[in-house]
Amino acid sequence: MKLKRQLLLVLTISTVLGACAQDQPSFDVKKYTQTEEKKDFLVTIHTSLGDMKAVLYDETPLHRDNFLKLINEGAYDSTTWHRVIKEFMIQGGGIDMKPSTPKRTDRIPAEFDARLFHVKGALAAARQGDRVNPEKASSWCQFYIVQGKKWTKDELTLDQQKLNAGIGKLLQNDKHLALREELIAMQERRDFDGMNKLVMSKASLIESELGISVRKEVRQDRIDAYTTIGGAPHLDDEYTVFGQVVEGFDVIDKIAATKTIREEPIENLYLTIEVEEVSKKKLSKQYGISYPEK
Repeated sequence: MKLKRQLLLVLTISTVLGACAQDQPSFDVKKYTQTEEKKDFLVTIHTSLGDMKAVLYDETPLHRDNFLKLINEGAYDSTTWHRVIKEFMIQGGGIDMKPSTPKRTDRIPAEFDARLFHVKGALAAARQGDRVNPEKASSWCQFYIVQGKKWTKDELTLDQQKLNAGIGKLLQNDKHLALREELIAMQERRDFDGMNKLVMSKASLIESELGISVRKEVRQDRIDAYTTIGGAPHLDDEYTVFGQVVEGFDVIDKIAATKTIREEPIENLYLTIEVEEVSKKKLSKQYGISYPEK
């Protein structure tokens, strides 16, 4: 007996981040640099639910400089958190959503760095999808902060495509009829999370019976962070991370928990942003920041 019903075996996590309306890649802003080499920028994001503080990465200078320019111009004042998805991210910076803002077509070239990833509190740039933006260039104004969730090592290291293909081949063998029927029953009651967990639990069986590997290489620092702190690993190397929240993680949770309609908060959650220069020594002592080695 062959399986006649298509199995839905993928994690149902939204990965599309809306961005400003943009057409052609171009970017040119005034450079903002520290007055002293040993100082860093500390950004404070004020919201009606509390304040968040974040540091910006020197490893992403185009995004850092653009963000600082917009902050110093007061461009983010009176913007809102306009897209919120619990256990994923909170998105703001919709300067282009203001009626008085002229349409812009700039994008910021992607600045990926393997050491900078989407752990909880990551500050990253929104962008248009790959179909119209294959370079993965960032929005000139919109950003998001990751809430995410904690993941297991299997969820991080199993290659979903290989796993799906493997389970499909496995289920063609009638000796796995019970597993086949169990997955069908789960699909009928729309228990997709249960289906994924069940399929992941069969990874070793797939590998031994089909003689294939369904694993993928993941950096150990990412595994450690996502299994203990949490985040949104499916965005890694797809969207530019240019900063990290160091204080106010409870505020991320409060905003993420707000009631929404189609991902838009029912009540306006306004924000303003300011920036100051603080010594790296003080930041390390106060927040335990370990700056990425070059």
